[in-house]
Amino acid sequence: MKVDVLLGLQWGDEGKGKVVDVLTPQYDIIARFQGGPNAGHTIEFDGKKFVLHTIPSGIFNPSTTNLIGNGVIIDPFVFEKEVESLETSGVQVRKNLLISRKAHLILPSHRLLDAVYEASRGTLKIGSTLKGIGPAYTDKTSRNGLRVGDIESPLFLEKYNALKQQHFAMAKSYHPDYMDIMIEGLSFDAYENRWLSACDTLRSIEKVNSEYYINKQLDLGKKVLAEGAQGTMLDIDFGSYPFVTSSNTITAGVCSGLGVAPSRIGKVIGIFKAYCTRVGSGPFPTELFDLSGDQLRETGHEFGSTTGRPRRCGWLDIPALKYAIMLNGVNELVMMKADVLDAFETIKVASQYEIDGKSTNVVPYDQVNTLCIPVYKEITGWNTSLEVAASYEELPENLHHYVNFIEKETQTPIKVVSVGPDRLQTFIR
Repeated sequence: MKVDVLLGLQWGDEGKGKVVDVLTPQYDIIARFQGGPNAGHTIEFDGKKFVLHTIPSGIFNPSTTNLIGNGVIIDPFVFEKEVESLETSGVQVRKNLLISRKAHLILPSHRLLDAVYEASRGTLKIGSTLKGIGPAYTDKTSRNGLRVGDIESPLFLEKYNALKQQHFAMAKSYHPDYMDIMIEGLSFDAYENRWLSACDTLRSIEKVNSEYYINKQLDLGKKVLAEGAQGTMLDIDFGSYPFVTSSNTITAGVCSGLGVAPSRIGKVIGIFKAYCTRVGSGPFPTELFDLSGDQLRETGHEFGSTTGRPRRCGWLDIPALKYAIMLNGVNELVMMKADVLDAFETIKVASQYEIDGKSTNVVPYDQVNTLCIPVYKEITGWNTSLEVAASYEELPENLHHYVNFIEKETQTPIKVVSVGPDRLQTFIR
């Protein structure tokens, strides 16, 4: 068997959690392969709403195993709150969740560093979620990090304190009053006590050598879906650097984030919104600063599920979407939140860019300092509610035209169209 992959093709917040939840019954294992608690995968069903930050989105299916892979970074404090919230709702998290021993830990001092680094950038802030993601990945690549497997060691506290003191020295050089910084509304010492206590919850979850586990399950014929976080345009190598996340969000990240060979990658499912959004700083060619942008934000409830920050909104960007499809080897597309465009009489789509007076479909190397002027095509909207539709065939003809237009532009089939937040508002073509 091969690992199927599901990931975002824009700047994150595409709706990956909902689609994973819908697809979960088709798979034996759902595996997160990168990212950390900066992710916020929202799932709604039976009148309930859940936001997952670290735990894979297949957790609601009791017959599916969920794996947090080695490429994920875990904050025990955030993880404990997530587990407690799910268990309060009746989800038996500990029965079908596994964690890789090689997954790295986000320490309280990582969050402290994240805050002082972001503050030091002034007007050049990258829009960090302040969850400690960047500093934790930095320690990972500089070979200083602590991993989940370390919490089982009698030397854990000794290693923890040594790394914390390194972080304090770094923080002091940026911010003399670094210990005054609050984390989750708590002083550093109070947060640290909660964090150390939360490590017990992490100890209670079964841990595995995930690279051996996942390959063995594939050999046994088990079906695996790899779940990505953030989006392709935030990839550390191929996104709008430096306004990116700290991990590889593309298909290649599955290999290093789970420990599987490239030959074991199967179908790649790419998710995109019917328009575009972005949280934080960084280039966004199709961003709208008018009433249309406000309408997209309000109708789409475009506020970060992790940070609560209002998302920047704009029209669909075809050059960026084609770039993401190329990088990921996408076989099929899922279009989310078509219903947010219900009230528009005319919908715009950026079919190409104009750079230095020339038309191009190429996303430039320096996305930050290159002026990409979107060249728009206008498409007649459906200008009606999609709530009453019970199947794709019942959706308005002009929405069908919109789907067909995107398929033609990207040369990739759209297999699923979502018209609302609930599981049932997901139509297979």
